[in-house]
Amino acid sequence: MTTIKQDDLIQSVADALQHISYYHPLDYIHALADAYDKEQGPAAKDAIAQILTNSRMCAEGHRPICQDTGIVVVFLKVGMNVRWDATMSVTDMVNEGVRRAYLLPENVLRASIVSDPAFTRKNTRDNTPAVVHYEIVPGDTVEVKLAAKGGGSENKSKFAMLNPSDSIVDWVLKTVPLMGAGWCPPGMLGIGIGGTAEKAMLMAKESLMEHIDMTQLKAHGPRNKIEEMRIELFDKVNALGIGAQGLGGLSTVLDVKIFDYPTHAASKPIAMIPNCAATRHAHFVLDGSGVAELPTPNIADWPSVTWRPDVNAKHVDLNTLTTDVVRTWKAGDRLLLNGKLLTGRDAAHKRIADLFASGETLPPEVDFTNRVIYYVGPVDPVREEAVGPAGPTTATRMDKFTEMMLSKTGLIAMIGKAERGPTGLEAIRKHQAAYLMAVGGAAYLVSKAIRSSRVVAFADLGMEAIYEFDVHDMPVTVAVDATGSNVHETGPREWQENIRKLPILV
Repeated sequence: MTTIKQDDLIQSVADALQHISYYHPLDYIHALADAYDKEQGPAAKDAIAQILTNSRMCAEGHRPICQDTGIVVVFLKVGMNVRWDATMSVTDMVNEGVRRAYLLPENVLRASIVSDPAFTRKNTRDNTPAVVHYEIVPGDTVEVKLAAKGGGSENKSKFAMLNPSDSIVDWVLKTVPLMGAGWCPPGMLGIGIGGTAEKAMLMAKESLMEHIDMTQLKAHGPRNKIEEMRIELFDKVNALGIGAQGLGGLSTVLDVKIFDYPTHAASKPIAMIPNCAATRHAHFVLDGSGVAELPTPNIADWPSVTWRPDVNAKHVDLNTLTTDVVRTWKAGDRLLLNGKLLTGRDAAHKRIADLFASGETLPPEVDFTNRVIYYVGPVDPVREEAVGPAGPTTATRMDKFTEMMLSKTGLIAMIGKAERGPTGLEAIRKHQAAYLMAVGGAAYLVSKAIRSSRVVAFADLGMEAIYEFDVHDMPVTVAVDATGSNVHETGPREWQENIRKLPILV
């Protein structure tokens, strides 16, 4: 019988969460490096270069890969012969590990979890509680698989109850384009087939913990029908031409994982959950010998890819920006932003809407006239940083506020990640504004362009407060220009056609 000490589980969870906050799994890095080498789409190749550069910077600097440091999901297999030397429940131990990890002063992680989700949505301030799943199995060890799952990718989860005769491949190919690019491709797709509704979702989530091995699978060939389907979906999803960040290109997914389970004769449940460019998971086993140790990767395993700004990028002075300048930008233009901008995401937009609805005005230090807003919730700074990792959040969540912001505040441009929805696009065209895209998955790299940061309003919202950033050469792409031209429509359409002519690259 093995005895597992309380603090061994707590500290192992804390150490693992810190580890995955700044170390990508090497299988992901190698797969992304292969995608970079093969990529022919200039915008997609630039985006992958930013992600790879950001990954190496985070590994060297021990800072988060993404500003969204995720909701913690833990799968535990507890041996039936295990004895606990503990006064806390296992779930409480896991949550204490989360708390230690996210509040570690040397590498503060962003607290994103809110309680009372239907109403007050108050931040718990330490990223607890985790979502914990248990399985009691024969043996005398505790196996732990844990992940920090970002909201942008989690929000794109899909589920359906198919008829038994329906095609799984057809459903996936119909559904992936509906997910947009808010999940920050290229990443992985986890698919669960069978069981019940909740079982399918659970399998999809757990499959994302698997090793990326599509290259090896293709090399030795499929050994069963599930592996045949994995290859078919991998090829056909990439043939959609969505590409990195939805900009159009050869690599949308790096792997497709499928778990299945027996189901009712009348049912065919299917769930699909993507993993983003901030793929973060770790596996370890506690055997009673102490705190688990995860291997430290060698920086030499990262590819020698270093992102540099496009020499043709336009330098933009945010402090003197006008609508006339914004209207000269064309979709696809690369910009380097300099000067001051304001931030704001879901909670800040909601509060602004509530102020206007009640006849009140904006706080005195919040003036959006001829200014740009950045949809971001940054990580707190450490040491000499002006701000911690500060990558963009999914822009479509702000679509319902865009007309209000453009018509009532004087705002003339927005920065986020991925595509805009119909409501946002309509408002941008109507007001001849612009939507700029920063690369999701390059948060630490982006933060290096931020020279100073201060909270100017709604401090009680924590990371969702309104900040003022002073930026230097912050890289963005014009995703939607003042005429409504949209790279998230033109890019994938162009590359879907290109891929048809290059089947060997699929």
